[in-house]
Amino acid sequence: MAGARRLLPLRSRHAVRVALGSALLAIAACSTAPATRFYSLMPDEITPRPAAARAAAGAVILLEPVRMPVQVDQPQWVVRLPDDSVAVLEQDRWTTALRDEFQAALLEELIVGHGAIDSRTQPAPGTPPWRIAVDVRRFESLPGREARIEGSWTIQGGAGSRSAASRCEWLLREPAAGGLAALAPAHRRAVARLADAIAQAIARTARGESAACPAADERR
Repeated sequence: MAGARRLLPLRSRHAVRVALGSALLAIAACSTAPATRFYSLMPDEITPRPAAARAAAGAVILLEPVRMPVQVDQPQWVVRLPDDSVAVLEQDRWTTALRDEFQAALLEELIVGHGAIDSRTQPAPGTPPWRIAVDVRRFESLPGREARIEGSWTIQGGAGSRSAASRCEWLLREPAAGGLAALAPAHRRAVARLADAIAQAIARTARGESAACPAADERR
């Protein structure tokens, strides 16, 4: 009959349905993006240093905006591969831009860990704060090897010593064996060490002594 549709045999129709189903599953699998993993430089908990080691206790500080290389100042992780090439990992990210993560973690270590006072939230009338400027020149993540940060700090001012100042060049390295998951804790340890060194520098500068820079090969 003209215009009548020819029906496929039952087996053929079943094969078509199976093929279509497989194709749809394949398309769905291809369109599902891998899960994004988020990391932070902020530790779950900061343990205050022992009283004798809280070098910045009571010091009023002002941490200026941290300078960070533009290449890594983004949420996505930038890692250095064994062949010395660099990769940007879309599925591995900091919770915010790296500069903000670094700033918040360093300030928290100084306040909670060392007892410093943030001049923005607890100003001390008549007491000039210690102004801390941190310039990170290199922030490197080497999967399976280490976390590495390098830069300088300048500390200026403080109660009773407006002209007191110190400057330090530093390179901090922390082992990070075990893949990507080990890099974030390694960077957190490096930031904590930087806070320790800055707190010690404030105390030494206040006493009129030269600040000691952290050793490049020092590890906790």
